[in-house]
Amino acid sequence: MSTGASLLPPRWGVVSQLFHWTCAALVIALGAIGLYMTELSSPVAKIRIYALHKSLGITLLALVVLRLLWRWSRPAPGPVPGMSRHLRLAADGTHGFLYVMMIAMPLSGWLYNSASGYPLQWFRRFNLPALAGKDEQLARLAHALHEYGFWLLLVLVVGHVGAALYHHLFLDDGTLHRMLPWRRRPPPPESLP
Repeated sequence: MSTGASLLPPRWGVVSQLFHWTCAALVIALGAIGLYMTELSSPVAKIRIYALHKSLGITLLALVVLRLLWRWSRPAPGPVPGMSRHLRLAADGTHGFLYVMMIAMPLSGWLYNSASGYPLQWFRRFNLPALAGKDEQLARLAHALHEYGFWLLLVLVVGHVGAALYHHLFLDDGTLHRMLPWRRRPPPPESLP
């Protein structure tokens, strides 16, 4: 290992972990709420749930932008010892695509909301500007991007979780522990013969 690589932290810091787990919780909540809200029949409940979904989506967008700024200002942990090049490339590609989708999903929802002619408020605190004027064709396109983007994001999240579990259960290489808030316990010392 080079001197530069040895100066990299062995695991993600507390702020990075907080961003990761908060964004993960928001993605799960937004997906669940998004699936639930389309089934509601009560107009009052539907308006409240849609407002919550939109506010959480804007929150996710802001957190992802902050997370990227934080990530670019801090060194990432060094590569996992012994991880093959193709696994490292797959991990980097998946992470990059996850970031793109966590930005694209709120933006496509915001665009759909704007093109549908609805106001957008963040938790009833303040209004956000419209990304476009009312446009039925643009609204249909943004809705399709938002809906299909959800399924693509779901595939990426399942793959990301599956890869973390694969590293943890089968490779036992410490990858998952680098993002967990608690430290991995060192293996017990081998007993002398």
